[in-house]
Formats: sequence, C-alpha cells, structure tokens
Amino acid sequence: MTGIWAQAALWLGLALLASLVSIWLKMATALSEIVVGTIAQLVIGVAFGAALLRGDPSWVLFLSGAGAILLTFLAGAELDPVVFKQNWKQATAIGLVSFAGPFLGCAALAHWVLRWDAQASWLAGIAMSTTSVAVVYAVMLEFGLNTTYYGKTVLAACFVTDLATVLALGLIFSPFTVKTLIFLGVGAVAIVVLPKVVPVIFTRYGGRPSELEAKFLLATLFGLGALATWADSEAVLPAYLIGMVLASTVGRDHALIRRLRTLTFGLLTPFYFIRAGALVSVPALVAAPMAFVALLVTKVGFKVVGVYPVTRRYGSPKKEGMYTTLLMSTGLTFGTIASLFGLSHGLVDQAQYSALVAAVIGSAVIPTLIANAFFLPRHLLPQTTVQERDDVQERDDVLAAPSLSPDVEETP
Repeated sequence: MTGIWAQAALWLGLALLASLVSIWLKMATALSEIVVGTIAQLVIGVAFGAALLRGDPSWVLFLSGAGAILLTFLAGAELDPVVFKQNWKQATAIGLVSFAGPFLGCAALAHWVLRWDAQASWLAGIAMSTTSVAVVYAVMLEFGLNTTYYGKTVLAACFVTDLATVLALGLIFSPFTVKTLIFLGVGAVAIVVLPKVVPVIFTRYGGRPSELEAKFLLATLFGLGALATWADSEAVLPAYLIGMVLASTVGRDHALIRRLRTLTFGLLTPFYFIRAGALVSVPALVAAPMAFVALLVTKVGFKVVGVYPVTRRYGSPKKEGMYTTLLMSTGLTFGTIASLFGLSHGLVDQAQYSALVAAVIGSAVIPTLIANAFFLPRHLLPQTTVQERDDVQERDDVLAAPSLSPDVEETP
C-alpha cells in the first residue's frame, strides 16, 4: 500500500500545482492539468523512472474513468431543455458542421498525405471530429458561462457533435451484436424511467447526511457504464444522456450539484486530465512531428471554416462567434476514447496513436488559450465571476454597449 499512497500523493500534488498554474496564468484548470501531466511524465520519467507516474494501474484507471463519467454527466445536467428546444436549429447546425468538416478533412489527410491505411484514416477522422464536452464544460464553469443562455446553447451544440462522433465510431468499427441491442434497450428504459423515479426517491429519502442522492446517481452511472463496456461501447456515452434527461431535476438541485462538483473536480478529474497529458509520447512526437501538426491544423482549420459562418448566420457578434468556434475546436474525452479504441483493437500503431492523442490534447489546449486570451465575451460573464470582481469598471463599460445576446438583454 505504500506505493499506492505515494503515487496518489504525487498525482494530487500535480493537481494542486496545476490549480496554482491555472490561477497564475488565468487559464482553465482542466487545461493546466493536461499540460502538467504531459511535462510531468517526461521530467519525472527521466529523473526517477516512469513507474512513479504510470497511468495504467487499475485504481488510476478507475478514478480517471469515474472522473470522465461524472464530468460528462454534470455537463449533460447543465443543459437546459427549454433553451435546447428554443435553439435546436442553431445547436444542431453548429454541431453537425463541427463534426462533418474535421471528420472528412482529417480522414482524407491521414489517407492521402500521411499514407495511413483506410481503417486508421477513418479512425483519425473520428478522433479529430470531436468537441470535448469535458473541456468546454470546465471552461464554462470556470467563467460562470454554464448558467447563461449562451453557454447552454454551446453545450447543446457539443452534444450534437459528440453524438455524431459516437454514431460514426459505432457504425464504422463497433460490432453490432445482441449485446448492443440489450445495451440500447436498457438505456432507452433508463432514459424513460429515471426522470419519473428520481424526483420521487429524492423527495422521500433525500436531504440526509448519508448523501443518498449521490449514491443513487453513482450506482446508476456506473451500472450503465458497465453495461456499455460489456456491449463493446464506452462507459461515458450513457452518462451524458442521463445527465440531459435529469437536467430538470438534478440540474436544478444546486446543493447536490455543488457536492458532486466537489467530488468530481477535487478528486476524480485530476486523474483523468493528468493521465490524458501523460499518455503523450514526447520522444515519438519529436521524432515525427509533422503528423501531429498536420492533424491539429487540419482539425482546427475545418472547425473554423465550418462553424464560424454558422454562428454569424444565427446573429452572433464576431467576437462571440469566434469564441464559440474555438471552443467547438477543442477535443479531449471522445477524441482520446476513439484513439485508445483504435490502439486496443489494432487499428493504429503506437506512433499513429501518439500523433492522434497529441493532436487531440493540442486541440484542447491551444484553441482554448487563444479563445480566453483574445475572444472571451466578457459581456456575457455573470456578475459574480472572479474576472468581473477583479475589473468591475470594465464589466460595466461592456454591459453598457449594445449586444445581440439574450443574456445581455435580460441583465438588469
């Protein structure tokens, strides 16, 4: 047990360092954890051996996977069904364009330029087409945009993109068997039953120190995750849908959401994001950097060319439209899932996997840094955010300017 406690202390120490870096550099904590994980696996591996930061022990895999499941669930619970119904055309248009361009463009790049075989090329297209709900939600939460009309619309567009990604992965690579039918059937029943059962259970037995609500949700999410992996799918896939259907109940229980956030961001997601950074093979990237660079540039390029005109078509100001575009250019959760799926099933080799994961992580870091540094729509930030308290006068000046955003129009 000594080694486990030492590893746990090291991982959480890196998470603490990443939090300090995010405060110093005013960047999202999730992104700083990715960067710290990438640097740490290189530095610590050279100085003390790679065993100290191994990301493959079962307990690390469990905590990392649990973090991804809960983070995806929380992102789904933040979606406002009313906002989605009002803005479904915009969210669907942005989401589908965000998927289609990088999917076809990166697949073509991998096959015709990088000379990958057909299966590896299609997998590259799938991995690069994603938008990271985890990163977008973490950024939204960091700035308080998750509660705004704008933020909920962007999260809805992320859902559309990743749903298309999941369908593409399933249709092209995943076997469709009796297990798949069972998984889909049980998932459909859960989606119908849970919104009716959860309010009754929480009203009758909730509100106690035993935290029955959290235990019920964790048991449900882990059970559906186990069923998903049994059906050769991924554990995070049902979490987002369950979060969406429970948004009108769990999403409105602010005390429960705060407790789940404490568990998720305080313990679980650092293992997920740091592990994601530690998966990158820096020597392999140094030896062959062009694949990583080409995939990253192609993905972001197709996202910008496709998404930005759609945001402008639906009335977003230039700065707000570019911020949306850059957030839709991020990738992490489903991108790394698709890449790892390809490696574990022999669709890509280690070098191709490293290039894919590095491009996915690069797309999580670079567009978000640019978005927050140059295109952050400060006029949409809630008045209680740290950034607003640091510069009240700037907020007042921006709020006084005219804007097309519903959030601004409703601000007193």
